[in-house]
Amino acid sequence: MANIDMRARHTMPAETAQDAADELAGDLARKFEINYGWDGDHIHFERPGVHGTITVRENEIRIKAVLGLMLIFLKPLIEEEITDYLINHFGCTFD
Repeated sequence: MANIDMRARHTMPAETAQDAADELAGDLARKFEINYGWDGDHIHFERPGVHGTITVRENEIRIKAVLGLMLIFLKPLIEEEITDYLINHFGCTFD
């Protein structure tokens, strides 16, 4: 298994950031048949081979995922796609 743990800063109001995170989760659900749902400020997602959370806070978004054996080799591509999405949809910066 491989872990993804990405943290980025944004300047959106919390509600706007949650809306953008919901769009991200919906996009992932359509593209990769992922099930997801909100629990407070967390989106939990899962499908065979991957599960994790997207946490949206006032100035921060954090994405944590556990990739199964079949997705280990795609980790760099998945991280790149997440980074691009966060920059383009949240205006995120990374520490």
